[in-house]
Amino acid sequence: MSNQRKKLVHITGASGSGTSTLGKALSAELGGTFLEADDIFWLPSDPPFQAKRSVEERRALLLAAFRRSPIAVLSGSVSAWGIEIEDAFDFVVFLYVDTALRLERLRERELRLFGQANPAFLEWAAQYDEGPPEGRSLAKQRAWLSARQCPVLNLEGDLSTQERLARIRLWMAGRWRQHERSPR
Repeated sequence: MSNQRKKLVHITGASGSGTSTLGKALSAELGGTFLEADDIFWLPSDPPFQAKRSVEERRALLLAAFRRSPIAVLSGSVSAWGIEIEDAFDFVVFLYVDTALRLERLRERELRLFGQANPAFLEWAAQYDEGPPEGRSLAKQRAWLSARQCPVLNLEGDLSTQERLARIRLWMAGRWRQHERSPR
């Protein structure tokens, strides 16, 4: 592998906020690898999302993926995966979309992928702003973001993928060069 410095970007937010869509688009634009945290968090199963991998296994899989890719964009959540993962990123993009729109997107996605929307999943996702008993919540994610060692860009509202990419481009314009000069 060359001396080229790794570039790692994390896109996070509530389920249905568009992290995967934006992650795929940004990784394509950067010429990098797209990674989905859910693909690493959950063991393969049919139906999906039944059994979780251990934190150690998740960490090992993700670090190996980072080593293979000079540029990688990870979508989803890696909170509580360990500081080695959580502070590996050059940038984090946080997406926030109101609950009604997120739930509409999730229903459509669930119907498209599985032929039905899982009521328990939708109920869990609807609690994000107030905080579900376990998993992601707005307060937990904001606290996690404030503890990061890298810059964080907040994108709020119903923006198109192209609008989000344009804002990221502007925000990142000088930051890659600044990070190129910084030792890891």
